[in-house]
Amino acid sequence: MSISKEAILRATNNGLGVFNHYIPGQWKLGKSFLNPYYQDTKAACHVYLDKATNTYKIKDFGEADFAGDCFFLVGFIKNKDCRIKSDFFDVLRIIDNEMGLGLGGSQQKAQHTMQNKTIVVKIGEETLPSIPDENISVSFKPPSYQPFSTIELDFWKQYGITQEVLIQYGVSSVKQFEGVNKEGGSYTLNSSDQEPMFAYPGKRFLKLYRPYSKLRFLYAGELVDGYIFGLEQLPARGDILFITGGEKDVMSLASKGFNAICFNSETANIPKKIIRRLNFRFKHITLLYDTDKTGKDAAERHQKALKDCDVQVLTLPLAGTKTEKDISDFFRLGFTRDHLKRMFCTMLDIIYEETMSILKSCEIDFKNPPIKPDALVSINGVTVGAPGNILCITGMEGSGKTNYLGGLISGVLRNSGEDIDTLGTDIKNNPMGKAVIIYDTEQSEDQLYKNLNFILKRANLDYPPKWFKAYCLVGMSRKERMQVIFQSMDRFYYEHNGIHMMVIDGIADLISAVNDEGQSVELVEELFRLAGIYKTVAVCVLHLSPSGMKLRGHLGSEIQRKAAGILSIEKDENNNVSVVKALKVRDGSPLDVPLIQFGWNKELNRHVFMGEKSKEEKETRKLEDLDSLAKDLFALKTSYTYLELTKAIMEMLYVKDRQAKNYIKLMKENGFIEKFGINDNEFRIITLPF
Repeated sequence: MSISKEAILRATNNGLGVFNHYIPGQWKLGKSFLNPYYQDTKAACHVYLDKATNTYKIKDFGEADFAGDCFFLVGFIKNKDCRIKSDFFDVLRIIDNEMGLGLGGSQQKAQHTMQNKTIVVKIGEETLPSIPDENISVSFKPPSYQPFSTIELDFWKQYGITQEVLIQYGVSSVKQFEGVNKEGGSYTLNSSDQEPMFAYPGKRFLKLYRPYSKLRFLYAGELVDGYIFGLEQLPARGDILFITGGEKDVMSLASKGFNAICFNSETANIPKKIIRRLNFRFKHITLLYDTDKTGKDAAERHQKALKDCDVQVLTLPLAGTKTEKDISDFFRLGFTRDHLKRMFCTMLDIIYEETMSILKSCEIDFKNPPIKPDALVSINGVTVGAPGNILCITGMEGSGKTNYLGGLISGVLRNSGEDIDTLGTDIKNNPMGKAVIIYDTEQSEDQLYKNLNFILKRANLDYPPKWFKAYCLVGMSRKERMQVIFQSMDRFYYEHNGIHMMVIDGIADLISAVNDEGQSVELVEELFRLAGIYKTVAVCVLHLSPSGMKLRGHLGSEIQRKAAGILSIEKDENNNVSVVKALKVRDGSPLDVPLIQFGWNKELNRHVFMGEKSKEEKETRKLEDLDSLAKDLFALKTSYTYLELTKAIMEMLYVKDRQAKNYIKLMKENGFIEKFGINDNEFRIITLPF
C-alpha cells in the first residue's frame, strides 16, 4: 500500500480520524466549538460530513477562509499549501507518519526516487575543484551516517548545544557523501576529526554543514522556499520567538531555553502568512541576525517588509568578524542567557520609552509619601486565581473588599515559611521574586498609600521588596490606562523573570462603558491572553448585578465567561462580619463552596479570619441565591421549556449543562418554580418565600 489521498481517507473514516487527531479539546461532530488555531471568541467552527463527497470537512463561520477537508487542516497547521502538488504530498506523508497509519511503502519509494533525482548544489564562500559550481544539477547517493564522536560533540558543546538538542532537531553526523558533477565526474566528501560533516533535516532535500571546511554548506535535493528549521519544535504558546540566520543559532538559543527558527538564509524571503500565524502564538517576534553587513542589511529589509506584523530587531554587541558575529558566537564567548534577556529588556525600554516615563510619574514612592488630600470614598476589590487565568472579586460598597484584598496581597508579600492571617484564603507567596503589580483606578493616591502600609504591616514588613509595584492611575484617561497597564506588564515580566500576580482595582475604568460589547471583548481577551503568556494570575474588580449572581454589563459577561473563579464579598449585618462567597468555580457548583467569614478584631487592630458559616446558614444562603436566580430568569421570560431553561441558566451563569439541570432540580424541589401546561412541559415562577 502507498500513501495517497484515497488511502488516507479509507484509513481514517473518510477523514474524521484526522480531525480527531489534530483538533485538541472536547468537541462534537456537527456542534460549534472554538477554533483552536485562531484567536477565537465565539464558537463558530464545525466539523461535518459533506454528503456530496462523503468526506468530513471543517468550516469556521467566523473566518471565511478557514474551510476545507482534513488535508486542508493539516496543511494549515504545518504551513503547507495543498494546491501545490509537492506540499500536498508532504501533507499526506505528515498524516501517515504522525498518525502511524502504516501506509509505508511510500517511504521506500521516495528514497529510491531520491537516488536518481537531480539536485541543486549551492556553494559557500569558496569552491573545491572537484565539486560543481553553484546551481549545477548533479546526482547523488544517500549519505551514510554514523554516531556522534566525542570531537563532534565537543564542537557543538562550545555553543551550549548538547546531544539531546541535536537529536531533538534531527541533526545527524554524516560519515560519507557521494555526488556526481555535470561532466559525469564523481566526488566524495568524507568526515574526519579535522573536517566533521553534519546533516540538517529537510523536506525532499539534504543540507550538509561542514564547519571547518572551505565549502561549509551543500544543498542536495529539491531546495524549496518553504524551509523553516525549528518550526516543529516550537511550543503552542510562548513569549519570545527569535528568527536567526542559521540552524546552529536556533539550537544554541534552544539550549538556553529560548524559542527560535531560521529560514534557509538571512537573505531568504520570510512569508508574511507564517509570521501572522506565529504572531498569535508569541508575544514578541524578533530578528536576531549576524552583526556583519549582510546580516544588518537583511534584518533592516525584513523589518520594513514585516512592519505590519510588529517584528523587532535585536543587534548583538559583537564585532561582526567571521568568528564574532552571531548568537552562537555570543554564547561561545561567555555571554549567558541573562545577558541576552537584559539586552531584550533594553530593547523594550526603547520601544516603551514614552509609556515607562508616563508610568514613572504614577508610581507610589514609599520614601516620599504623597501630600494628604481630602478624604475620598472608593470601592476596591481584588482577583486571585490559577496561573494563566482570571479570577474576579466583587461586592458592594463597605462589604470589606479592600480588607480582603489586603489579606491576599500580604500573603504574597510575606517571607517564605512565615504564617500570617490571610483571612481564610490560602495564598502562595513569591519566593522567586517575580513581579507583583497593583494598578488602582479608583482610590486617591493618599488612600492607596495608607492601604498599602496596612498590607505591609500584616505581612510583617517595614518596606516592600523591589519586585512589588503599586500605581495610582486616577489621573490618566481610560485609553491611557489600558496601554500603560499592558505595556508595563510586559516590561516587568522580563525585568523580574515573571509576574507572580497582577491586580487591576477598578477594571471598568479602562473602557468607556461596561455595556460597550466591542471594548469589553477586546479588554478581557487581551487580559486573558497575557495571563496565559505570562503564566500569572490576573486579578480584576467589577460590580455585581442586583441579583448578586451575575456581573454587570457586557464587561461582566465577558469576565464571567473567561474567569476561572469569581468571589463576592458581602456584609452580614446581623453578625457585623464580611462573608466571602463563590459565584463561580472551574469545576462543580459554587453553591457547594464553604462561606468564609472575616471581621474586625479590636485587640489586634485589624481584620481576622473568623471561620466558616455553619451548615444551616450555608443552606439558607443557597436558597437565597436560587431565589435571586429564579427572579432574574423569569423577569426576562414568563415561561420556559426544560431545554430553554437549561440553556438560559448556562448562558446566565456560564455553567455546564449538568450543573444547570441541577439548579433547575433544586429550584423545583424548594418551590421556586413549577411545571405547568397540558403535558407539564413548561416551567413558571411561583410565589417565593424570600
